[in-house]
Amino acid sequence: MTDIAVETSETPTGWEATVSVAEETTGQFTVNLNRQYYEEITAGDYTPEKLIEASFEFLLDRESKESILSRFDLPVIKRYFPEYERKIVDYLER
Repeated sequence: MTDIAVETSETPTGWEATVSVAEETTGQFTVNLNRQYYEEITAGDYTPEKLIEASFEFLLDRESKESILSRFDLPVIKRYFPEYERKIVDYLER
């Protein structure tokens, strides 16, 4: 079982999140989410924390936590996984 914990703080352009992913070991990540991208993806229907948590679930279904960048802007995911924006709704609705 993977435990994902997300803590956010507001920035002038959106949010910065500290994400902990605990499996056998724990990984720490810093994720930036700007307001415009957040609105595009969620239309405000989900919290920034939920979007980030769902995004990590999406990533972990495709790669190990050790393969995830330690610091990144959330839109970077679609560069590596073009299906991200199409599939993230499924993860948000879980």
